[in-house]
Amino acid sequence: MTVDIAARLAEVMPGLRRDLEDLVRIQSVSADPARAAEVERSAEATRDLFLAEGFETDIVRAHDGAPPAVIASKAGPEGAPTVLLYAHHDVQPENDHADWDSPPWEPTERGDRLYGRGAADDKAGIAAHLGAVRIFGDELPVNLVLFIEGEEEVGSDTLVELLEAHRDRLAADVIVIADSGNWDIGEPALTTSLRGLVRMDVEVRTLTHAVHSGMWGGLVPDSILTLSRLIATLTDDSGAVAVAGLHSGRAADVEYPEARLRAESGAAEGIEWIGTGSIVERLWTQPSIAITGFDAPKVDGASNTLVPAARCRISMRIAPGDTTENAVECLQAHLEKHVAWGATLTTTVVDTGEATQIDASGPAYDAARAAFAEAWDGTAPVDMGVGGSIPFIAEFLEAFPEASVLVTGVEDPDTRAHGANEGLHLAEFERVVRAEALLLRNLGEMPRG
Repeated sequence: MTVDIAARLAEVMPGLRRDLEDLVRIQSVSADPARAAEVERSAEATRDLFLAEGFETDIVRAHDGAPPAVIASKAGPEGAPTVLLYAHHDVQPENDHADWDSPPWEPTERGDRLYGRGAADDKAGIAAHLGAVRIFGDELPVNLVLFIEGEEEVGSDTLVELLEAHRDRLAADVIVIADSGNWDIGEPALTTSLRGLVRMDVEVRTLTHAVHSGMWGGLVPDSILTLSRLIATLTDDSGAVAVAGLHSGRAADVEYPEARLRAESGAAEGIEWIGTGSIVERLWTQPSIAITGFDAPKVDGASNTLVPAARCRISMRIAPGDTTENAVECLQAHLEKHVAWGATLTTTVVDTGEATQIDASGPAYDAARAAFAEAWDGTAPVDMGVGGSIPFIAEFLEAFPEASVLVTGVEDPDTRAHGANEGLHLAEFERVVRAEALLLRNLGEMPRG
């Protein structure tokens, strides 16, 4: 019997919406130890949703005290391919409630969006998988395995251990990772590249203790000026990264209109863009550097004192094709070369995440592109890069090198993931559910083997 995907989609969407809203109400902030019980409750709720669909489900963790993940599996036809569906049930902190237009833990519909923390990132990813499952019921066209992680928002520290411990159960022909987004409302995308990340804390010391700026200024360098001078060497006059030895690449030929870029980036009026090359190359396939933190005395209450030490955090995105090992070496060498006036330089690598480049060719990708085009009424998906980092994708590629990895998701340019007023575009969400069901159908129709 052939499942009528369009008809079943209409039937399952109301219940799916209710289940998504229930998940959003759970404050599963993995970065907050005080809400560890909420993360556990989120895992249990996710487990129960797939248990009700006839899946064999388990809550797993790498060791006692580690965050909970959910693994669920259900067999399809004998000889059918196995598809692993990934999402994560933990979310970012909501931060200041005053910045939200509605309570962050109470899903609220306004206009064409559903607002709430995790409404898109990534509880909608869980719901999209659940919707595709419900469309087929007991007539799955493929064997399905669900892996719903509980620590993605804090770096997936135990993911490798989980992949190794459950390798046999998680092994699949195709892996669908629902933690990215689409190019625009009405324009689907497959994510084929993501930049990597290196975060490094840098301290510059010029004095053993603070001294009077009038007595010693003009002879002894202060640490803030010295660190500022060092930071300035990280880019050239255009704003492009000036650290030698980093990789840069080409990006897909995708137009990013100026008006849209300004609206989505939040750039202040009159600001000029930095760097060289096409817009999408600067965003997706070139390295970038930002200073995301700075330790120094506040302006209010500042005294006439030369500050002995200053510290900053460098956040460097690295291009697909580069490695974090190379990037750390290049950044370290640059800082050592350019620190001025004999100041003492101390660097500490905070964390790293590898870049990802996916060869999006082959039958599984053809099946995905056909499914997306059908779900979006003839609009073909864009092969899209992402300037941010999802390091765990590289870990899936390494753990399952023979699998085709498809990276997609429910987000759009105005999702505001991680920020206040995170929102899910409801019409796009329905298309995502339809697309995933069509993808599973297409994969099930592929020749065996």
